[in-house]
Amino acid sequence: MGRGTRRRAGSPLWARLCLVAGAVLLLASAGTLAGGDLLLAHYGDQVTHPGGLGSAAAGHDVSGPLNLLLVGIDERDGNALMGARADSIIIAHVPASHDVVYLTSIPRDTRVVIPPDRRTQYRGGTDKINAAFEFGYQHGGGRDEGLTLLAETVGNLAGGLKFNGAAIVNFDGFKDIVDALGGVRMCVDERTTSIHTGWSIKTGQEGEPYNFNADGIPTTLKPGMRAQVYEPGCSDMAAWQALDYVRQRDKLANNDGDYGRQRHQQQFIKAMLSKATSAGVLTNPQKVDHMLNSIGKAVSFYNNDIPLADWILTLHGITAEHMVTLKANGGHFNSQVFDGQAYEILDADTKALLSAVGQDRVAEFVAAHPQLVSDAGGQA
Repeated sequence: MGRGTRRRAGSPLWARLCLVAGAVLLLASAGTLAGGDLLLAHYGDQVTHPGGLGSAAAGHDVSGPLNLLLVGIDERDGNALMGARADSIIIAHVPASHDVVYLTSIPRDTRVVIPPDRRTQYRGGTDKINAAFEFGYQHGGGRDEGLTLLAETVGNLAGGLKFNGAAIVNFDGFKDIVDALGGVRMCVDERTTSIHTGWSIKTGQEGEPYNFNADGIPTTLKPGMRAQVYEPGCSDMAAWQALDYVRQRDKLANNDGDYGRQRHQQQFIKAMLSKATSAGVLTNPQKVDHMLNSIGKAVSFYNNDIPLADWILTLHGITAEHMVTLKANGGHFNSQVFDGQAYEILDADTKALLSAVGQDRVAEFVAAHPQLVSDAGGQA
């Protein structure tokens, strides 16, 4: 069978996966760069970018608690006029002890107040949080300004949270990382049917299995087609399988939509992290080189003027076992309709969690709210 990489005609470039695992992977596997300044300079120049955080930027050191904004964007390749939206938004919090990382996904439909941006002529207003990136991106703002407005919006949502760094990931480069790793081991937690990847029953040729309505919602299965299905259980997935699995939200057995996809994204981050720091990868110079070169193509890391060497020394000990994934809204829909538009509203526990992030009290909060810890093992 072929590899499921087709995209629906007329649909945006897929960056929903863009779980920004590449950013976490970059930091966690950065110990492989510790061999010398030349290696550090070679790979560091490929991924680091200045700016991108605006008034949401924290101080320029990594000695205390750290917050990273991890963003996957839906960017129309070769068509800047179409804009870009942030389809995956994750706050990564590292406490002052630097021995664990907490990942919290912010639902992309969260209703927020987006501040004005005079540089892109946006006057400010209330919208879904993923629109913040687009309003910064427009009128020539590009990725840098899109990230700045999103960081300021998320920071305000979290009570004035500041970020020590941020990262943007694109799909095509990200796929190369998984290929470089030789795939990942994933544990599927609910029957998941792909709306993007399928096969002709008669010829075995790959194709999109579903019909879609004008809003891009899958409707009926196409005659003579069968969809790719991921059954519960653990297995080694090739890059196309893992990426296809974690992009799904419409045909999940538990009908948990974006919340299910967020959980699968978090599982995938841990699975990648585990594979990237395994002996089979780190002891293979060719794999390390391929992986790090792929990261450079996939990840734009806004380092907030903090030398990459400082990030490496601070975070090199964090592995998949030191990663705790958390559920916004307890992993359940909390929707309200305003002017005919459905939004997600953050519940009291999620707001308290974001406050705990800003106060570096996440460990204490999680101990008191264990139900918010996501089952995101990702491998077995």
